[in-house]
Amino acid sequence: MEIQFLHGVGPKRAALLKSELGLSTVSDLLRFYPFRYIDRGIIHKIGSLEAGMADVQILGQVVRSEMQGGGEGKGGKRLSVIVTDTTGELELVFFKGFKWISEKLTPGSVYLFFGKPVVFKGRINIVHPEIDSPPPPGESGKSSISGVYSSTEKIKNAGITGRTIQKLVSEALSIVLPTLQETLPEYVLREKGLVPLSYALRNIHFPVDGNALNKAVYRLKFEELFLLQLSLLKQKFVRSRAACGIPMPMVGEPFNRCYEALPYTLTGAQKKVIREIREDLRSGSQMNRLLQGDVGSGKTMVAVLSMLIAVGNGYQACLMAPTEVLAQQHFANISKYLAPTGVRVELLTGSTGVAARRSIHAGLQDGSLSILVGTHALIEDTVQFKALGLAIVDEQHRFGVDQRARLWSKNPGGPPPHVLVMTATPIPRTLAMTLYGDLDVSVIDEMPPGRKPIKTIQMTESKRMALYNFMKQQIALGRQVFVVYPLIFESEKIDYQNLEKGYEEIVTYFPLPQYKVAIVHGKQTTEEKNFNMSAFVAGRANILVSTTVIEVGVDVPNASVMVIESSERFGLSQLHQLRGRVGRGSDESFCILMTGQKVSNESKKRLNLMCSTEDGFVLAEEDMKMRGPGDLEGTAQSGLPINLNIASLAKDSLILSDARAYATSVLDRDPSLEQPVNAPLLNEIRREKYAVKDYSKIS
Repeated sequence: MEIQFLHGVGPKRAALLKSELGLSTVSDLLRFYPFRYIDRGIIHKIGSLEAGMADVQILGQVVRSEMQGGGEGKGGKRLSVIVTDTTGELELVFFKGFKWISEKLTPGSVYLFFGKPVVFKGRINIVHPEIDSPPPPGESGKSSISGVYSSTEKIKNAGITGRTIQKLVSEALSIVLPTLQETLPEYVLREKGLVPLSYALRNIHFPVDGNALNKAVYRLKFEELFLLQLSLLKQKFVRSRAACGIPMPMVGEPFNRCYEALPYTLTGAQKKVIREIREDLRSGSQMNRLLQGDVGSGKTMVAVLSMLIAVGNGYQACLMAPTEVLAQQHFANISKYLAPTGVRVELLTGSTGVAARRSIHAGLQDGSLSILVGTHALIEDTVQFKALGLAIVDEQHRFGVDQRARLWSKNPGGPPPHVLVMTATPIPRTLAMTLYGDLDVSVIDEMPPGRKPIKTIQMTESKRMALYNFMKQQIALGRQVFVVYPLIFESEKIDYQNLEKGYEEIVTYFPLPQYKVAIVHGKQTTEEKNFNMSAFVAGRANILVSTTVIEVGVDVPNASVMVIESSERFGLSQLHQLRGRVGRGSDESFCILMTGQKVSNESKKRLNLMCSTEDGFVLAEEDMKMRGPGDLEGTAQSGLPINLNIASLAKDSLILSDARAYATSVLDRDPSLEQPVNAPLLNEIRREKYAVKDYSKIS
């Protein structure tokens, strides 16, 4: 039923509720839950009110009311109503609805007023409080817990108050509850101790008491996360049964030769991940695995050894990176590791010459070229493999779905290649289980020995000269420096000016010929970017001034200082990624977080965390708690694959883990959900809400 047919809505209000809150139907309204609750049983005394308190309820008698303002130069009109109780008096302020309010709030009348105390000109007042009749004497048994619903300025201006929403919800419940279909099978309610849906919906909006509210919240959170995981895992179950993978029973000689020649011992975490990948490759099912590893944890080595398993079994492998600089870097590292094995590896990017391309294409088709590293040039139609066994995608979120899909089809006629997706953006476990819920997840959670900690320091603008002197000292020692500006959107003129101004200032303080400064930003051509970046990587420039384009993967062991300008404008994950650009060599490294003099409390908290830990997973968890999952680096572009109505990935990790384990057990018993008892589940996960994008497949 459309929301406009509820009492007091109509087409105009319905259009507003849809555009502002996304509410079109009665069902939408019932799933529009309060975001917090207040106890209306508590009545505050006027004398106890303080600015900054949450919404409060007072019982006050109207003393007088008068219109104010509206004269020449005095701005708009306002109605001031003074109310009193035994402890003091309070001003209530209204900017509209004057006639109705002044007729209702007559001197001597007593009402309950509900709203947020604020200070104006040294006095506490409440603007546009909700007005209610006082409860009849001796009334009891009625719940005093009341939900507070999200709203917007336009909604409030249209006269749709919290009370209005409550009335609409109450009407919707009376229409829907008598014929409501349960969404979970009876055995799920029994095994998980969940209350019925009708009980949950009634008590989430109008709780009988705190206990009933808790049961309702738990039922609805569990249902949402359980159905989400069921949808993701069902895709995985179906695929693991259907997608027969290329069997790779051997480790092979190339792997052994590379492993034995390594100049260092792998960490325990690297060994564990290689074992997991090895099991996948020989299982006969197609591997779809996400490899998470913090900056510098040794993912490239895992990728090399995984590709050599494919080669040892007679197959080819490829690694696709998001930028030319990163692809070149991977190629240089991989070539070094492959030297003892005799395995042929080539690099294919947009700037690969015609003759080299011809040689690469021939080698791919006759099988003499075993490993190909490149950018999205790998997915051009002309690139055809003889037998692609393993495709590795680095920083997967940087590629569009269409680009990735074309890698999938590089094995003409044969089974799809095994897939390993790598990311250096630490993803909180709960988010990984949702964004990549149908992949197997491996984590390298251990750093190679001997890696020195990066000293992270926060500095304000007043210390800029000290910063420049420090940079000069480091350059005198033969080191290099990154300076990064927050060009968040290329169109933001002010950001671009900051970058240009900063570059000019640095060139002034670090003049030629003693110093060389390179600059990289999004307005340059690819050639300009590559030229400047290469100059820095090769050591021909001492300082690289850049936007966040350098965030992923650039490896300059000689760079020991990372200066992040306006660091308060970055999220934790992004700051951590940027910091990971230094500390790659044997020198002590520094990350300087520059800020203005005035920084918000939330930014201060972020920057303090950065200074206190280098653990990317700790920072990612905190980032999600502070900013919400949809804003995290790497997920913001795509949005979350699902809009959660009540559960929170940041706060409900225990419920999510339980829901995932239970979804697994349900699918173990009935992988296709075809048993009659599971019909409600199949019906629910077919709803658009749970039709989650498959992030794992490169398709």
